[in-house]
Amino acid sequence: MASKKYLMAIDAGTGSARAVLFDESGRQVAVSQAEWSHKEDPRFPGSMDFDVEGNWKLIAGCVRGVLEKSGVDPRSIAAIATTSMREAIVLYDGEGREIWACANVDARSSAEVVKLMRLRPGIEEELYAVSGQTFSLNALPRLLWVKENLPDVYESVRAVNMLNDWIAYKLSGVLTAEPSNGCTSGIFDIAARKWRPEIAASCGLRTDIYPAVTESGEAIGRVSAECAALTGLSTETLVVSGGGDAQLGCVGVGAVADGQAAVLGGSFWQYEFNTSVPVMDPKCRVRVNCHAVPGVFQYEAIAFFPGLVMRWFRDAFCFEEKRVEAEGGPDAYMQLAEGASKVPAGSHGMMCAFSDVMNYIAWKHAAPTFSNFSLDPAKFNKYTFFRSLMENAALVTRGHLRLVEEVTGRRPDGIVFANGASKSPVWSRIMADVLGLSVRVPEVKEASALGAALCAGVAAGVYENMEDAVRRTVRWDASYEPRPENRKVYDDLYDKWRALYGAQLKLADEGVTAHMWRAPGV
Repeated sequence: MASKKYLMAIDAGTGSARAVLFDESGRQVAVSQAEWSHKEDPRFPGSMDFDVEGNWKLIAGCVRGVLEKSGVDPRSIAAIATTSMREAIVLYDGEGREIWACANVDARSSAEVVKLMRLRPGIEEELYAVSGQTFSLNALPRLLWVKENLPDVYESVRAVNMLNDWIAYKLSGVLTAEPSNGCTSGIFDIAARKWRPEIAASCGLRTDIYPAVTESGEAIGRVSAECAALTGLSTETLVVSGGGDAQLGCVGVGAVADGQAAVLGGSFWQYEFNTSVPVMDPKCRVRVNCHAVPGVFQYEAIAFFPGLVMRWFRDAFCFEEKRVEAEGGPDAYMQLAEGASKVPAGSHGMMCAFSDVMNYIAWKHAAPTFSNFSLDPAKFNKYTFFRSLMENAALVTRGHLRLVEEVTGRRPDGIVFANGASKSPVWSRIMADVLGLSVRVPEVKEASALGAALCAGVAAGVYENMEDAVRRTVRWDASYEPRPENRKVYDDLYDKWRALYGAQLKLADEGVTAHMWRAPGV
């Protein structure tokens, strides 16, 4: 093998897949991406099937593409690891063939959530105490749906795992599961970091379909001859357990130790707080996951749609900014952020309500709304509205910070702000002011692929451990300190925003308005 080693990541998101090649210093060498979509089965409203055959061809094409772009000798790729959207599951028969798979956005199992809740009072709280999950997102309702609607498929099932595990299986022929995404199935014992079949049994589901667990950063095999022929990879390359996209995003920005925190700002925003002891919330409001670092766990609080809301605002109202961008000018979001930077902190008192602070056991959001503005175009124009949206995402994050602090008694000294939203210096400054914390922004904004590559490097011996991998690869782009004069404004605004949101949520609960989103069975 050549002396210089490379590491590959395969990142399977909700809307696309990509293969990314890194060198040992964490520098991106080449990337190849393909978009995909998930089709609804017309027989089953809300379904979002995952096309394993077609999507594996897309992934293999990405691998071939990145090899062609980089020109590296495939034998110099020491290891490859995978990351993916969480909650997506794949079912296999006794010969290892995929017989059913769904994407994370699958929503066909609402009736099954209700059935599970009716099994006995308090079952969701009881299972949360072990798994850290509620029925809102996990695999239990989906497996029950398969049992009741596709009985032949259910009887044929011999194994289940998550999407990143499936990609590793396609690469190596070895079928395993890893804790950081596996735990989002709701069938894991969080503290033990392994399957808990008794959870499935309590829901009337199979107990014999759970494969061996390997930790993130452990080698599970090598690239199979079949995969090598399809992709151009070398059979000398190790295939390594990766993890869920949020957890590996934290690895990619250096949040790997107890007490560290990160906000991953994309379509959804995840606030992640690391802990070495996974104590559950008695009120079941916050999600608890395994981190992709052995021995570390995470409290996770999710804000719905901040990135999607920004896209809606841009596409619905900002035609001039889009025109300028199309003609070679600055990105439309950057133009809007520049205008928003001239609006005072607090947006002249205007507030908006989209995502609520997370309440995992009874998860719902009020109807979207803007409030407390006057008909003064000098003060209340599109830039004010845009800044209000930025502030709203930060206010939700402040609520998540408080929620996790209430559960753990701990507050981070600062946070890492990563992914798409962190590209905006304006938004990063707002985050520092609203949270009252130092905010650091890494050079690598899209961090999940880097996190997967670091897992690969640990298994290949390129790095001693995750901490060494982070020390050698994570670099910082900027940092922001809270400004006292703005902190006072946001202290006042936060209390008013919570009161506003409570009133808006009551209207939705009463049927006056429609919830932006509510969990099945809530």
